[in-house]
Amino acid sequence: MKKLISIFVSAIFFTILFVSCDSGQSLQKYYVESESSDNFISLNIPASIINLKEDVSEETKETLKSLKKLNVLAFKLDAENEAEFLVENKKIKEILNNKKFKELMRGKHKSINFMIKYLGDDDEIDEVILYASDKSKGFVVARVLGDGMKPDKIMKLLQNMNNLDKDNSAVAQIENLLGGFN
Repeated sequence: MKKLISIFVSAIFFTILFVSCDSGQSLQKYYVESESSDNFISLNIPASIINLKEDVSEETKETLKSLKKLNVLAFKLDAENEAEFLVENKKIKEILNNKKFKELMRGKHKSINFMIKYLGDDDEIDEVILYASDKSKGFVVARVLGDGMKPDKIMKLLQNMNNLDKDNSAVAQIENLLGGFN
């Protein structure tokens, strides 16, 4: 009996040790570590302060209600931090290439490469990740956290950003932060 308990305790110990030694970095951990760097700009916005125009559809209102928080992290490239940009851009791409992130969309607009990925299943999304990179300006990673977000409705909301109240301070902060990326 003692030997069985000893084997059981050892198995639990090694399982915990193996799980805690995960070499991959999470997106959340990357955000936390990068926020304090002078090369990054970060913005955390609760979705409750984002307002819509008065004439939007009920579907758009419901979609916004499923959002909880928006975290934006941007690396602003300049002549002095080009080497760090290459390192950080590689890190974020490695994190986003993790199989747990499902790709929703990928594309290019002018000199900006972008991708949209998500966590969750095909019916309900827990997190949407937007990544955009420009080799002359830097990169932006935005995490949209929510509860029961629907992929098709999120895509409609992203495509119809003109439904957001541009006078809203949260929208103004995001536009100001992303101003170098247009």
